[in-house]
Amino acid sequence: MTATNERLTLATCERRRQPGRRVQGIAATLLPYTADGCIAEAEFVRHLQATDAAGLRNAVNMDTGYVNLLDDGERERVLELTREALGAGTPFVAGAYIEGRDGDPVALYRREMERIRRFGGTPILFQTVRLHDASPAEKVAFYRQICEGFEEVYAFELGRMFAPNGEIWDLETFRGIMDIEAIRAAKHSSLDPALELERLELRDRRRPEFRILTGNDLAINMIEFGSDYLLGLATFCPEKFAERDRLWAEGDPAYYALSSALQALGSVGFRAPVPAYKHSAAVFLRLTGRVASSEPHPANPRRPEWEADLLQPFATRLG
Repeated sequence: MTATNERLTLATCERRRQPGRRVQGIAATLLPYTADGCIAEAEFVRHLQATDAAGLRNAVNMDTGYVNLLDDGERERVLELTREALGAGTPFVAGAYIEGRDGDPVALYRREMERIRRFGGTPILFQTVRLHDASPAEKVAFYRQICEGFEEVYAFELGRMFAPNGEIWDLETFRGIMDIEAIRAAKHSSLDPALELERLELRDRRRPEFRILTGNDLAINMIEFGSDYLLGLATFCPEKFAERDRLWAEGDPAYYALSSALQALGSVGFRAPVPAYKHSAAVFLRLTGRVASSEPHPANPRRPEWEADLLQPFATRLG
C-alpha cells in the first residue's frame, strides 16, 4: 500500500483498523445463463434468495449482472424477478445505466431511477462517458439535479479496467458528490486501496454516516479499515462472506484464514481481462452446485476451457 499524498501514511492506515465493527455486505449478484444463451430465471431467483438468507443484500443490474449487455426489457425483467424472489419490503440495490441511449442524460437517469424505485430498490448510478470531460463543479451539479426528490441513492466510481464508461474521480469531485444529501453511499472500484483510504479519511472528517462500499475485489480486507462492501466476488459464495463478516464483528481470529481464502479466490477470479470474472463466477457456481451451466452472457469475455480445473481447489475449500 503506497501513500498517494502526505496525509496518507502507513501509520494512518493502521490506526484505521476497527476489529469488532459490524459490516454491511452487498453482493453484486451474478445473472446466470443457460447453455443455449438464455437467462436462467429460476436459478437467478434461487441465488437471490440464498444471498438474502446468508445475510447479504443483493445488487442487481450491476456489472456482475451484465447490465451493459442487457436490453431495456431484460433489465426490467431482472427487477421483476428480484422483487418477486425477495418479497415485499426486502431491500436491494439496482444499477441505473444509461450508456448507448440517446436523449437528455438527466432524463435518462431519472427514468431508470424511477423504475428502480417503483420496484422498491435503491438506485446506484453507473457513470457515463458524457461527463468524463466535465469539471468537478459540473459533475456535482449534474448529480445533484438527477437526485432531486430521491431519499436514497448510491454513487459509483468504476475503474475503466471494468468498463469504458467508468471514471475514478478526483477528491474534489468525490467531496462534492458526498455532500449531496440524497447520496447515502458510494461504491469505489479503483482496485487501489490507497485511493479508497483517502476517501475513508475524507468521509470521517466530513460526513461520518456516509458509507464507502469497497468494490475492491483484490483487497477485500478494506472492511478492516472502515469500508462496507459491494463486491462481485461476494456472489461466488455469499455464505462465506457473511461468515467472514461475523468473525470480524466477533473478534474471532478465524477471520484471517477465511478472509485469506476468499482473497485468494478473488485474485484468480478477477485476473486480467477483468470483465471475464463473470465467466469465472459462473464456473465457480456450477462447481458448487448453484447453477446448471457455467455459460456467461454470450457477449461477455470468456475464460479458458481449463477454468474449472483452476477453480476446483477453491470450490473444495469454500464450497
